[in-house]
Amino acid sequence: QMQLVESGGGLVQAGGSLRLSCVASGRTFRSYVMGWFRQAPGKEREFVAAISFGGISTNYADSVKGRFTIYRDNAKNTVYLQMNSMRPEDTALYYCAASSKWPTRSDQDYGYWGQGTQVTVSS
Repeated sequence: QMQLVESGGGLVQAGGSLRLSCVASGRTFRSYVMGWFRQAPGKEREFVAAISFGGISTNYADSVKGRFTIYRDNAKNTVYLQMNSMRPEDTALYYCAASSKWPTRSDQDYGYWGQGTQVTVSS
């Protein structure tokens, strides 16, 4: 089993920034693709960003491209999501997830999930 624990969520004004962190334990972190997903109230969970095993390649949803950056520190078993120029529509519960497939945007390919961290962007 792999355990994932997110942190860093909170309330931010539109145009502001937040950095989410996700610490993994229980499995070899570098053997997994790491992704971030989000789910807003009344909406389906959606892909946000993913990063390959070694961190060389990244993949972003069009809605966050140019504003969000995903990166990982394999020595610390941690993946991050730096969110800049945030918008009210970024408000959601953000989940960290791990997959053995690259590239993929499907949540069906992610076998391990964290509990989520709430991000709220005020206008």
